[in-house]
Amino acid sequence: MYGLWRPRVLGAWKVPASGPVILAVNHSHNVDGPMVMGVAPRPTHFLIKKEAFVGPLGAFLTGIGQLQVDRTAVDRAAITRTLGLLASGGVLGIFPEGTRGEGDFASLRAGLAYFAVRSGAPIVPVAVMGSSDRPGRLIKALPPVRSRVDVVFGDPFDAVEGVRSSDEGGGGRPGGSGRRTRRTLDEATERIQKQLTAHLENARRLTGR
Repeated sequence: MYGLWRPRVLGAWKVPASGPVILAVNHSHNVDGPMVMGVAPRPTHFLIKKEAFVGPLGAFLTGIGQLQVDRTAVDRAAITRTLGLLASGGVLGIFPEGTRGEGDFASLRAGLAYFAVRSGAPIVPVAVMGSSDRPGRLIKALPPVRSRVDVVFGDPFDAVEGVRSSDEGGGGRPGGSGRRTRRTLDEATERIQKQLTAHLENARRLTGR
């Protein structure tokens, strides 16, 4: 990453030094995942579409501990592996939008909320501010070579803080001990989206992008 681009990392100290953590990363170009893997203060394991696990690249991704997921169906094996990673105190990287887009956290899928509620792991928002809208790119969807890429880590937050479903009777607790009802996940997703959007706005102010 440092050979091809000029990363500037802000707020890496905010990532908890131990215990399970979920890094929620915006996704606007193909370098986002590798960039976060390269600059994060702890080894990070991303959920990556199974189509990428082909040939030498697939062997490489498996070797560095990335998690294969089938996006066309409910991949129970991937869910089990991911929850196991968090239960063992690992760091999960996830693109809440599910695929590459505008990178503005405008459309979140329920996967992030599910893993956060189920595991009780704190979420650290991560904004990757590249140069994907500038000319000079040799490869589509990648920032120009030697351009600056800002990676801004935000404050950890609990997806279920203050989120209680009426059908839980107020008995659910943070830390993954509450029931994963649809209402709980919907409310958690809404809270997560607000937190991620606020972080992205702050990252734009900090970086001038």
